[in-house]
Amino acid sequence: MSKIALIIRREYVTRVRKKSFIIMTILGPLLMGAMIAGVAFLSAVDNEQRRIVVVDESHLFSQKFKNDENTTFLYLDGPVDSLRSRSKKEGYFGILLIPASENMASLEKAVTLYSEKQPSFTLIQKIQFTMEKEINTSKYSDAGIDPKKLESIKTDVRIQTRDLENNKTSTPLTTIIGFAGGLLIYLFTFLYGAQVMRGVMEEKMSRIVEVIISSVKPMQLMMGKIIGVALVGLTQFLLWVILTTTIYSLVMSVALKDPNKSAMEQMIKMRTGQDLPVDTKYKEMTPAEEISDAVNQINFPLIIGSFIFFFLGGYLLYAALFAAIGSAVDSETDTQQFMLPVTIPLILAYVASANVIQNPDSPVGFWFSMIPFTSPIVMMVRIPLGVPWQQVVASMGLLVLGFLFTTWLASRIYRTGILMYGKKVSYRELGKWIRYKN
Repeated sequence: MSKIALIIRREYVTRVRKKSFIIMTILGPLLMGAMIAGVAFLSAVDNEQRRIVVVDESHLFSQKFKNDENTTFLYLDGPVDSLRSRSKKEGYFGILLIPASENMASLEKAVTLYSEKQPSFTLIQKIQFTMEKEINTSKYSDAGIDPKKLESIKTDVRIQTRDLENNKTSTPLTTIIGFAGGLLIYLFTFLYGAQVMRGVMEEKMSRIVEVIISSVKPMQLMMGKIIGVALVGLTQFLLWVILTTTIYSLVMSVALKDPNKSAMEQMIKMRTGQDLPVDTKYKEMTPAEEISDAVNQINFPLIIGSFIFFFLGGYLLYAALFAAIGSAVDSETDTQQFMLPVTIPLILAYVASANVIQNPDSPVGFWFSMIPFTSPIVMMVRIPLGVPWQQVVASMGLLVLGFLFTTWLASRIYRTGILMYGKKVSYRELGKWIRYKN
């Protein structure tokens, strides 16, 4: 077995045997799912009770604001200043002032909500919607238009998306998958790149590296450590895919026991023991069926294969730089000055992903998916949304060239810095190390 293979095996076996690796491999998908569900639940649940006083000087909105489980509207007359002064004592959330107005145009911009706490966006939207509805009704009446006729001719257009082969597509789901893939590459690159840097620093500060260097070349040691940690990350990702797929299958089997029947049909059959007649079956898809149908249209082999390539390419590119930083410093506090230039492209790629999702073929999306320092994240965001194969191949080729260049650059820093102790390193010093002859 070659020396690099021995180093790879040592790094891989040592890390996958750690309890932290096993625990995070098992809990990773569960924590991610719980986090998403928790955010959705907290966004949907609002238990705060609000009492809002409506001072309607225009007399156009009496009893128009509808109460709900969280908000109660009280209609009072009196000076607004007096109501504001005793608002906290009476337990009012806010005072809604609708001033008297000669015409609707001036009223639209004159409404004020006084509150001690910042009102939520949902509350403001509720008040705006109610007022807009009443103002529009008044305008329709003045113009001799029947609001009921307008309501009856409203349409609700739903667009289905399909590719040129007439296969159904799901833009929301592909957008989520693309952004999630880019986010995972961003996190994994930081996480495992930092592990490489700390591993190099630990061996250097403990002087173990002096013994290792006597048997292997610095380049072999650096590459063995980088590849070993890469295999650890790849192993964890593949295990996450298996666990996530298993959990998804179990959830969908419960939510949709018979994929050929709607949830309503299945519920009726469980209660009566009989199928519905053909002419009375429900044709609309349930949410579970819609999710299952959308997932079945995703080309997961392409997405997983692309993720593995761009994760490995991006990780290897940055891990080489992280290893060079670890070899050049004597403590973690000294890494800060060198970490910023390395991490800026990663952060910039992640920030640019929000723009790329809106317009995958924009100049920002194209160039950021070609530059090796940003392409792993940005191209992963674009691929589920559809990218010409020529661009994907070009991006892969440039990423490989970028990895080879950064590895060469990092190796020249690593071979000198790994045996350098007690000296504050500057960028000028790093430049000298790169130019050193063998």
